[in-house]
Amino acid sequence: MGRSSKSSRAKQRVEPQLFSGKSGQKRGGRSPGREPRRGRSLVWVALRFSFTLAFLGGLSLAAVFGYVWFTLDKQGLLKIPDREPGVMILASDGSVLAEQGSFNGDAMRIADLPDYVSNAFIAIEDRRFRSHFGVDPIGLLRAMYTNYRSGRVVQGGSTLTQQLAKNLFLTADRTIERKLQEVVLAVWLEHQFTKDEILQLYLNRIYFGSGATGLEKAARVYYQKSAAELTLPEAATLAGVVKAPSAANPISDPQAAADRARLVIQSMAEAGFITPEVAAAAIERPAESKTVSFLSARNFVVDWIGEQLPEFVQDYQQSLIVETTIDSSLQGSAEQAVNKELNAQGSKLGVSQGAMVVMDGSGAVLAMIGGKSYRKSQFNRVTKARRQPGSAFKPFVYLAALEHGLTPDTVEIDEPVRIGSWQPENYRKKYLGPVALETAFALSLNTISVKLVLQLGPEAVIAVAHRLGITSPLGNDASIALGTSEVTLLELTSAFVPFSNGGYPVSAYAVTRIRTRDGRTIYERNGSGFPKSVNDNELYGMNRMMRLVVTDGTGTRAAFPGFDIAGKTGTSQDYRDAWFIGYTSELIAGVWVGNDDNSPTKKVTGGLIPAMIWREVMEPAHRGLTPRPLPGEALVAAQGPATVSDAQYDQGAAEEPAMPPEQEQQSGTFFERLFGGFSRKQHKPGKNKGVSAYERMMHARDDEP
Repeated sequence: MGRSSKSSRAKQRVEPQLFSGKSGQKRGGRSPGREPRRGRSLVWVALRFSFTLAFLGGLSLAAVFGYVWFTLDKQGLLKIPDREPGVMILASDGSVLAEQGSFNGDAMRIADLPDYVSNAFIAIEDRRFRSHFGVDPIGLLRAMYTNYRSGRVVQGGSTLTQQLAKNLFLTADRTIERKLQEVVLAVWLEHQFTKDEILQLYLNRIYFGSGATGLEKAARVYYQKSAAELTLPEAATLAGVVKAPSAANPISDPQAAADRARLVIQSMAEAGFITPEVAAAAIERPAESKTVSFLSARNFVVDWIGEQLPEFVQDYQQSLIVETTIDSSLQGSAEQAVNKELNAQGSKLGVSQGAMVVMDGSGAVLAMIGGKSYRKSQFNRVTKARRQPGSAFKPFVYLAALEHGLTPDTVEIDEPVRIGSWQPENYRKKYLGPVALETAFALSLNTISVKLVLQLGPEAVIAVAHRLGITSPLGNDASIALGTSEVTLLELTSAFVPFSNGGYPVSAYAVTRIRTRDGRTIYERNGSGFPKSVNDNELYGMNRMMRLVVTDGTGTRAAFPGFDIAGKTGTSQDYRDAWFIGYTSELIAGVWVGNDDNSPTKKVTGGLIPAMIWREVMEPAHRGLTPRPLPGEALVAAQGPATVSDAQYDQGAAEEPAMPPEQEQQSGTFFERLFGGFSRKQHKPGKNKGVSAYERMMHARDDEP
């Protein structure tokens, strides 16, 4: 019995199973409820694993975000930087000559724009701009997929906010650290500003090519209008420029710009910003840029003023308003005259360049033309080009002579002169014999000028030139008599100002006041100027001689009726430079023509193109002004001749060929016609014992009851 039960238990013994469920299944049995519990367990494990990963990932992201955030905060980057201060330059009448930089801060307001303008940028740059939090995960994944399929980077995942963050705060480095900083800053921007404020910041700071930063500037550069006036095709074109300002530039590559604009318009239609019909119509009428190829010569003035700003303002954080002496009307007149004469005569006479500056008696620059075309050459030939002035330098020689006791009536012998191997000659290689200084000056006789330097010494002439305003180094030899030392047009014209204003040297200037945008004055021109440097007697003598240059000498083409005019022509060796510096009691102007490569012209002298330009500008500039005699008072009455005979002129004129027939028929100057006397062409040889026309006017005035 015992044995039987033991055997029975042995038969029933089963080996322990690790998985009882499987054992049961093998035996054909199933335990109700076992499998659902196992399924729930696996789902729970998966969920727990996912939550853990998400938590750890979020924690990591938060740690990275926090690290980048606090790093940026410590660097002081979490502040919207101001736009670079701008400069507005005003003419004397308050009109704007130029505006550089971001003078008005955010020049464009989103509220002022048509919806299609801002939507054009959103459609092509960041279609989900209105809905994302600064970073667009969908756009990022799409860009990654597109780039993967293309095998190269063809699409960016940065949002508009990220682009703004990069432009405001970061460099263009392509590193993971910079990308993380961009993301953090984008989120911060979204937290700090509304969508419209972010879009406005973006549009006012993005670069559009052609020197235009900001939408308002771009609209004016490409279409000559405000951003608020842009049409749909124009807005689409500008939105398309942003990605590649050089490649899709409407000026340099209109076709590429049009292709890019078409893509923008199609994107706007796909995003629902415009209807397909509107899109089709916009594509059929692409925008055309309306830029001008002509750049005004006022840019020469603007550049010159810009170079001086550091002298007046060392550092500025606000935009500046610079008030100047520039006369807008006179500036335009001078530019027109220079281009007119160079276009009409430059080619046939071998002249390619010209420059002009107009000043008043205080040294204020009223107009400045630094060259024929600012677009082709920004080099300012008024302030930077040093050229030989030729006979235009002789006033300093003659003033030194007057200060040493000579007078306009002093007689010198016009004859050949030799200094070692150098033998200066007159223009026509003829000599007049005994001749008064006044006549020698009017005819620009080289031999007399050289003789005066030999008598006085070059040091005396150099001292006079420097005293009147010449700042360039001057050669200390006899050749200084013929203007062989190089000077700029600005300093030479400035040195003539004392002959006009009563003997007071000046320093040329254009800036009168500088103030900040909020009205605070940070510079204002003041001071009494330089002391008198030319006495009245010598001043009278110089004006008497330089008056004769215009009435009867080499500068007759500069004459116009109604005003007392004086000046001096100048022509350098081989006709490389031609000058005329002339003045009245109101205005002084200097003109130069020549070639940048210093090649000779076709015998152009100071009495030709320069004198003609001078008259074209100065005659209208004097309309409405009251004529006044030039300053100076003689201690001894004039005794010698004050007109130049035909024979003297034809034999001795150092610069000027015979007058053309149409000018030979003129009946003399205004003063000669009014008070009698002879013009140069009316004068008969042997009858040159009268005084000048101006002196006859003064005598007639004195004889009036």
